[in-house]
Order: sequence, then structure tokens, then C-alpha cells
Amino acid sequence: MFERIAIIGMGLIGSSIAHGIRRSKLTSFIAGHTQSESSTKVAQSLGLADEMYPTPEHAVQDADLIILCTPVGTYESLTSQIVNSIKPGAILTDVGSVKKYVIDAVLPHLTQDIHFIPAHPIAGTEESGPASGFAELFDNRWCILTPPPNSNPKYINKLKSFWEAMGAKVEFMEAEHHDTVLAVTSHVPHLIAYTMVGTADHLRRISNFEVVQFSAAGFRDFTRIAASDPTMWRDVFLTNKESTLDILGRFTEELLALQRLIRTNDGEKLFEYFTETRNIRRGIVEAGQDTAIPNFGRDNSKK
Repeated sequence: MFERIAIIGMGLIGSSIAHGIRRSKLTSFIAGHTQSESSTKVAQSLGLADEMYPTPEHAVQDADLIILCTPVGTYESLTSQIVNSIKPGAILTDVGSVKKYVIDAVLPHLTQDIHFIPAHPIAGTEESGPASGFAELFDNRWCILTPPPNSNPKYINKLKSFWEAMGAKVEFMEAEHHDTVLAVTSHVPHLIAYTMVGTADHLRRISNFEVVQFSAAGFRDFTRIAASDPTMWRDVFLTNKESTLDILGRFTEELLALQRLIRTNDGEKLFEYFTETRNIRRGIVEAGQDTAIPNFGRDNSKK
């Protein structure tokens, strides 16, 4: 599909893209770059790229597709660093979970012969680093494309085909709408998880480690989410500030309403509320975005 693909950043998403490219034979050459010397050595040992380059400028030279897989806060400086090394006609894309900021940060630095098509594969785990990736990460997951106005349909369709070949389902959204949707489905839930784990950590310090010792499934899932890459999530909240604060405000209103129902012993309303939210969970499973296997598919025999 592409003669040469450059992947800048080899964390979970970047390394999984490399595995997916190999699996589907989408290029004859992968060029890679990571900022960390240790990550570069791991990427080399795993064969994630045909060659790892010491600078992003060297990695993007002659690439037909360039994928930014670093935290979104690095995009502006990274783009200004590589723009003069990108060949005319190349597609530049990314994997960030914020899109309006990315367009505003990247597009002004580009020339008209570079085709910038932002993307967001909605897939991940709490793991990070080049050894955490696997080709199946994107299978049956959504990848959202948010092409800026006046983007060339030929290159949009080519990137769409790339993600479909990686196993993903592709949807198109306007950037601001994407950021609102992801604030609901990802960003605020992560913020709540970080807050809950932080609260529990404070309690653990005064309760002789009981919070950790007797953690139930709900808290364990919070800790899994809160184990995600801190640099990435710091940048997400700072670059999607408006949508995050809006949805967080709505969440606070809902929380206060639930607090009132509990205080007033309104069991009927609580039951109705929990029934509605349970149906949302069933819809996620029916859409193939999670498993209905008990305990989220965990193997309880593994210690």
C-alpha cells in the first residue's frame, strides 16, 4: 500500500502499528524513531522497524506515510522539526485522542503538498513501551478520521484503506465533535479513575493497606485505567480542556443527583437509573466493543 512508512514514537500504539503493518504486508520498509535510547534498542531487538533512525528528520525522509505516535503535546515542535524533510505528496497522520488541538498545532507548519489527515484509533491497554504492542490491537476497533476542510479525497481514502487493512473500522468526524465524544467516552472516565485511585491511596495510608488488600473488581478496573501513560494523559487533558471541563461539570451534576437519591432513600429512582446505565453496557457488548464473558474475560485461575 505504501513503499515506505515512518513511525515516530514506538510506544503501545506505534509498536502495534508496526506489528499490524507486518501482518498485513502494507509496506516494504518501516522507518522508526524514538526519543529514548532504551526504547530504540527494544524496538530494534523486536524488529519493529527495518531501520531505527537517530532523529525524526532522518526517519521521515522519502516516506509515503508518516505516523506521529508521540504524546500530542509534542506535535507542534515535532512538525516544525520534520516539515522540511517530508517529501511532496506524502500523507502525514497521527494517533492522538485529541483532534482540534492537533489540527491547530500541526496544519500551520505544513506546505500544501503535504496531506495532513488526523486519525484516532480507539484502542489501547494500560501497558506502554515498544514491547507492549501487538498486531491485533486494532481488530474490530474504531479509527476516527478528522480530515481538515479541503483535504484531498484521494489521500483520505488511502488512509481509510490503510486502517481497514489494519483490522479497524473507520468513521469520519468533525474535529470538535470528536473531542466532545471522546471527553464522554474516554477522557473524563480516565480522570474519574485517577481521582478514585488517588482517594483510595490516601485511605490506604491511614488504613494499614486494606484498600489494596481487599480491592474488589470495580476498584481493580479503576487502577487498570489509572495505570495508563501519565505523559499522554497529561497532554490529553491540557489540549482538550474545554470539552473535558464541560463533561466533568455534567458528571458532577449527575453525581449530586445520585447523592440526593441515596440521602432520601429513593430506591425506586436509583433502580431506574441503574437499569438505564446497565442497558448502555449491554449496547457496548452488542456492538462488539467488549466481551460479555463474566469478570470481563479474566482467567481467575491465573495468580
